[in-house]
This record gives sequence, structure tokens and C-alpha cells, in this order.
Amino acid sequence: MTHPGDPFAAVRAATLRHRENHGCSAWPYANGPLLAALAAAVEARRILELGCALGYTALSFAHGAPKAEIDTVERDPEHIKLARANFAAAGAAQRITVHQGEFTQVVPTLRGPYDVAFFDGGTPLPALHERLRALLRPRGLLITANLNHGGSADEVLRALLNPKQWLTAFVDAERETGISIKL
Repeated sequence: MTHPGDPFAAVRAATLRHRENHGCSAWPYANGPLLAALAAAVEARRILELGCALGYTALSFAHGAPKAEIDTVERDPEHIKLARANFAAAGAAQRITVHQGEFTQVVPTLRGPYDVAFFDGGTPLPALHERLRALLRPRGLLITANLNHGGSADEVLRALLNPKQWLTAFVDAERETGISIKL
């Protein structure tokens, strides 16, 4: 899916080509302009992203929130190398820090508060989402992709629908992506 006016469509397309050639699971999120608009709407200053791949979504966040510092987590060294090159080419390298490692190892070392957190790294995990909640500021924005993957994603979905903790809406009828405000 391409979106008119997506300044990073070439990075998204390169990620899709890379996935085919590399045989990895680097699926770029389908709607970078939405992420940019959400970051702009909350005037984000700090953003945490889980699942960097080649940097498409980090660049989208940087575009929407030009004053934000972005922490992104990625385990694959090849992806990190390519993402850093994309950040440099876009003039955003100074604002985006890539943390290499598994989410469950890296996220506990990070300190909040974050204005926005984005999970797009495979099937959502309950313990990881609880940590993301702790890292978000009150009324912070959590964007969770892959909520329709079943298994642990079902548990995360149930938690995001808890009206005492989250105000949640979905981007699509399939409930693939949730947008949640921390209450």
C-alpha cells in the first residue's frame, strides 16, 4: 500500500525488496503518514519504536514530530546499518538512536517518559506492553500493530480494551492496529 505524499515511500519499498532478498521478517508498517500525523497531533518530544527494520517508521515519526528524539529497537545488525544510512540521508540521524538487541532485553534499560510508543515487531507480548505502559507519560499514545495475530496478541488486545487503563480505537475493521491513550 502506498500513500500519496509519503516522503519515505522509497524507504518502505526498499524494505519490502530487502525482505525478499534477505529472507527476514522486516515488514514495514503500511501507513507512515498516519504515524507522522499522530506524532504531530500529540506534539511528541520523545518517541519509542519497537521494530526499526530499515527505518521507515522512525523517519515517519521524525517527519511528523520535528522536535522529537526517537529511540528505536532492532536486533538485526544488517537492518541497523541500512536504517542508519536512511536516517543520515534524510538528515535525521542526530535525532534517532538505534538500540540493538531483543525487545525484552533492551526495553527494561530505557527510561521514560515517552509521549508515543509504537510496537510493530511481530506478535505483541503482554509483559512488553505492560512495560511500554510504564514508560508512557499520562495521556501518552501507544500504537500497537499486529493485534490480530492471535495467541499473546489476544491477551494484549484484551488489556488495551480495559477502560480503566486505556482509551483504545482501531485503525481498521480487522483490529490489526490499535491506537490507545494511557489513562
